[in-house]
Amino acid sequence: MFHPVASMSDGLARLTAQVCSDLAKIAHPTMPWLTPVSGADGRAAFDVLIVGGGQSGLATAFALLRSRVSNILVLDKAEEGREGPWLTYARMPTLRSPKDFTGPDLDIPCLTYQAWHEAKFGETSWRDLNLIPREYWADYLAWYREVLDLPVRNGCEVVDIAPAADGLLKATVRSKDGETTLYARKIVLATGQEGMGDWSIPEPLRHLPATRCAHSGAEIDFESLRGRRVAVVGAGASAFDNAAVALEAGAARVDLLCRRAEIQLIQPYRWLTFRGFLRHFSELDDAWRWRFMRAVLELREGFPQHTYDRCAVHSAFRLHESAAVLAARDTPDGVVLKTPQGEVTADFVISATGIAMDFTKRPELQRFAANIARWCDRYTPDPGERNDRLGAFPYLADDYALCERTPGETPWIRDIHVFAIASTMSFGASGSSINAMTTAVPKLVHGLTRGLFTADIDKHWANFQAYDVRQAEVRRGT
Repeated sequence: MFHPVASMSDGLARLTAQVCSDLAKIAHPTMPWLTPVSGADGRAAFDVLIVGGGQSGLATAFALLRSRVSNILVLDKAEEGREGPWLTYARMPTLRSPKDFTGPDLDIPCLTYQAWHEAKFGETSWRDLNLIPREYWADYLAWYREVLDLPVRNGCEVVDIAPAADGLLKATVRSKDGETTLYARKIVLATGQEGMGDWSIPEPLRHLPATRCAHSGAEIDFESLRGRRVAVVGAGASAFDNAAVALEAGAARVDLLCRRAEIQLIQPYRWLTFRGFLRHFSELDDAWRWRFMRAVLELREGFPQHTYDRCAVHSAFRLHESAAVLAARDTPDGVVLKTPQGEVTADFVISATGIAMDFTKRPELQRFAANIARWCDRYTPDPGERNDRLGAFPYLADDYALCERTPGETPWIRDIHVFAIASTMSFGASGSSINAMTTAVPKLVHGLTRGLFTADIDKHWANFQAYDVRQAEVRRGT
């Protein structure tokens, strides 16, 4: 869509130099303040281990480094450049966020996407840009990681988290070289959409083989759908994205099944993108937090006009409202989906039905999954406001930390912090959301540094008492 202009061939080099210069100007205070701690293997334990190297994990690492928490590591199971959804299961041509929404930059102008775009493509290109192509966002994040020299290790999956001696956490990490153990004082789970559970497939579809049905979060060979009938279950933005890709790949027919009487046209995240809500929602009482997030999450994610038009332009597209899938049977002629509006037959079904909170689905959580407090453990809404799906979200402390369901059984999970979609019920638009990042990341890092500081308060007191650096020399007369 864009081509770097000749005069901007070294634009990123100049921007990189500006980033270094600007960060040096705002580096105060620079004094190190954390004392190294060793794990059981004698090696230094990390102060913070971040699981997930997408935009949230990278922004958290940057904010920690600015707070002089430098003994950190970011792990991601994907290969470099494939972190997050942008080059995997995200199937929209552009981000849906307006181009002026800031995020990982954390309010530093030279780190914004706009600064990167102008350096690479020129100011005119930015002015003419409508929405950010998702491939460019991925390129921007790769530059962000490189220019800030963030410590990321790819191809590493955390498969277990356990308590260790001296208040540390022990993470078992699997890579192509086998399993290793890392120790950390705190762990941040910046694991995106499915970080506290798994992709959700409705019960009527669960018996279908993988050759007939896949979740929209999975890898799908859309070219194999050319000339075939496709049914997409769901009516959120990702449902329309997957329907559009199937249509563009040459599907003979695509039926999109919406269980609601009308498709969702309002995007509630646009309304709540103001500083008061983003910054202070988590400070509301449980009743207000439940009321707001129940309304938001039951609305699901609306989609913009261009997302709908991308499907509607194809004569092979059919939208079915009030068409919840009641049953599905696999036949020689295809999968027959029973809905209140009649039957729909498809060769392949894509379930664009979001995520389910099920802590036991995550290997790193299985050791303590049963003792993670959920919203249904801490708050009972009025009967008219009940929602079992939302009640399964983790109930988090004010620093994004996990809470115990039964106090005293697993006290060490207070040093595991969730910064992902799963934090939505406790913190609103947070975790993986671009629109909330400039307020959410500082709140998370404030909690992390508060925990590290207070845990070492005896050491800080001792260091203060031992401090004897004189600022002046008094010369007394003889």
